Amino acid sequence: MDRKTLAAAFPATVPVLMGYLAIGMAFGLMLQTAGYGVGWAFLMSLTIYAGSGQYLGVSLLATGAHLSQVAFLTLMINFRHLVYGLSMLEKFRGMGIRKFYMIFSLTDETYALLSAAKVPEGIDEHRYYFAVAMLDHSYWITGSVLGSVLGSALGFDTTGVDFAMTALFLVIAVGQWKKAGSHLPALLGGAATLLSLLVVGADDMLLPALGMIVILLTVLRKRLGDEECVSEREEEPSCR
Repeated sequence: MDRKTLAAAFPATVPVLMGYLAIGMAFGLMLQTAGYGVGWAFLMSLTIYAGSGQYLGVSLLATGAHLSQVAFLTLMINFRHLVYGLSMLEKFRGMGIRKFYMIFSLTDETYALLSAAKVPEGIDEHRYYFAVAMLDHSYWITGSVLGSVLGSALGFDTTGVDFAMTALFLVIAVGQWKKAGSHLPALLGGAATLLSLLVVGADDMLLPALGMIVILLTVLRKRLGDEECVSEREEEPSCR
């Protein structure tokens, strides 16, 4: 990865840098408290790289959960990434072997950055996307390792630190709301999530909510595209 592309991608990832260092450290602290050292923190962050999934992994490791239970719970928690991947097929087209890493790297925060990315002039867009993904991943690994090291050297009460993940996503969501040309997708997502919560309850709401969101966005795809095009017409005269 060339220095010019990294320099162009870095400013966009600063909010994730600040959040992932804090959240990664929280994960590392929790993992250390559960009796797993810095090596585990590094390997889990390198190969799993799923914030909510890794937080769950701490509990599963601590309780000695069965492999089938681990697989099922991980699928339920990270099922939303299927939706992320489908929406990024066009952006990742032509990236060659890098596409597999891009698919792997789609955390909530990286997806939020890439879905609204405006590539600086003179920078190859595929290299830019790859740089954003790699930088975000490096932040998470660094935070996790730091948290584990601090946890082994100092005593920490980790109660409530897992809320840092929710806080970061809310910050990014607010930023996306301010930049978005149309707020209809966010409103539809909120309404579908609330309806699912009321109908099936907090424990089982994720899959029905995602299903409704996918159906709504698919049905309204043309209208949403037209609204976005109108809102950006001054910046994108060629928008149709």
